[in-house]
Amino acid sequence: MLQFFKNPNFNIVGKRKFAFILSIVIIVAGIISLFVQGLNFGVDFAGGAKMQIEFKKSISAEELRTLFTDKDLGNPEIKSSGTNEYMITINANDAENSDDLLKEALLGIDNTILQIDKVGPKMGAEMRNNSLQAVGIALLLILIYITVRFEFKFAIGAVVALLHDVLVTLAFFSFFQWEFSLPVLAAFLTIVGYSLNDTIVVYDRIRENIKIHKGKPLPEVINLSVNQSLSRTIITSLTTFFVVLILAIFGGQVLFGFSIAMVVGVIVGTYSSMFVAAPILIAWGHYFKSKDEKKK
Repeated sequence: MLQFFKNPNFNIVGKRKFAFILSIVIIVAGIISLFVQGLNFGVDFAGGAKMQIEFKKSISAEELRTLFTDKDLGNPEIKSSGTNEYMITINANDAENSDDLLKEALLGIDNTILQIDKVGPKMGAEMRNNSLQAVGIALLLILIYITVRFEFKFAIGAVVALLHDVLVTLAFFSFFQWEFSLPVLAAFLTIVGYSLNDTIVVYDRIRENIKIHKGKPLPEVINLSVNQSLSRTIITSLTTFFVVLILAIFGGQVLFGFSIAMVVGVIVGTYSSMFVAAPILIAWGHYFKSKDEKKK
């Protein structure tokens, strides 16, 4: 088996306080950003019309934007999606008249409409609510599954790690105002599954080593377990990372949201399985140990 590290002995548990502080700083900054500037919701959630158009002759985004503004047809969002191809997004208020607006703005310019997506504002709000419910139900089912397979303290660690991954990735989407659409939501749910798989591998090794090394302090068992699964984690993560990174760079505007969410998610998910999910078990043990001592 390919191994990046032979007999690694990194002190993962010893870095847990620094990791927790780093995560809290990013999450708090992300929450502040969400309140200040929010998320850049795409047509799927905010409502509106998104049209992918191919032009026969070369034309710039600025020239396209001028065609709308000079005729008082609004100021749509225009992004390049290929050679002489553009994604034109019209807001929810003008979505019903998007066909007429487009026809008037591009009058006399040879073009082909490749794709049109229209969503009303009410439907967009409903989809946002359904998305939150989907993520909440997924986390609840994961909590139940880990509790049944391992123990409740393991389940808490897994769910905290998954919430961490979702919040950190959301923070990046808010910081950089990347468009949040249905494909991005699909990426978030994929991140949850990917991170959970990584966490379960580490948890399995911890559970095995607790039985093998009875009487050994839990921090030492966790360090041993994380180090033993480190090569597998790095190989799996790098394989996925390179694929989604190539998609983010060369996949164009259509795939950018999904792929960049996966790029951030893979990095954060790998980090959380080692520095969040596993060390949470130590924090959990200290908490109940101190409660028991107070009772005595």
